[in-house]
Amino acid sequence: MEFRPCIDLHKGKVKQIIGGTLTDDNSRVQTNFESEHDSAYYAELYRKDGLRGGHVIMLGPGNREAARQALATYPGGLQVGGGINCGNALEWLEAGAAQVILTSCIFADGELKQDSLDKVFNLVGRGNLVLDLSCRLRDGKYYIVTDRWQKFTTCEVNAASLNQLAGYCAEFLIHAVDVEGKQAGIDTDLIKIMAEHSTIPAVYAGGVRSLEDIDLIRKIGQNKIDFTVGSALDIFGGTLKYNDVLKAGY
Repeated sequence: MEFRPCIDLHKGKVKQIIGGTLTDDNSRVQTNFESEHDSAYYAELYRKDGLRGGHVIMLGPGNREAARQALATYPGGLQVGGGINCGNALEWLEAGAAQVILTSCIFADGELKQDSLDKVFNLVGRGNLVLDLSCRLRDGKYYIVTDRWQKFTTCEVNAASLNQLAGYCAEFLIHAVDVEGKQAGIDTDLIKIMAEHSTIPAVYAGGVRSLEDIDLIRKIGQNKIDFTVGSALDIFGGTLKYNDVLKAGY
């Protein structure tokens, strides 16, 4: 189990946002934290500490420059996601991304677009792809959500889907959207599904608020589910010390 850092970008700034409040017009966005530092500051911090596989997420338009700045600061050390598709995946890899993260490119109109997945897969290869299966709970099941996590698909996160998609990517990134950014505790049921059914590396995000939560991820995740922490970290305005999380994530 390892700690995976993050750089969430909104309108060009490093922010921590309650994920479920993002909309097309930003009318309901709830921001927990906006940093005085730019994306390169955090990329350099992660590079210095030897953290690999963190993700730079572009939350809407206006973030390309900031994302490129982070990747240039730590080439090969960070993944990038948010608006990645067949037309720009190679561009972001050439800009220094370790992998590109796909969501809406392959999940559209409420379903998996196999043709789109095949196209990106054939273009960049399995080792350069991360599939974002971020999900929300509905009727007792976890369904992948797209378009700033507002639209449900018919694709459930379960043994069948994890097995099907594992052959197309290097790893999964799964945000528990219902608890994302709330520092209200982790989604243990989702972590169990990930641990029991993912045959490739998988990263959990959402609700981590304490070292006890990290210990719980280690236990429930059978010591094989990596994790990310956002709003709770002191470097993002929270109370959980970044250096303590570094130690807990190894």
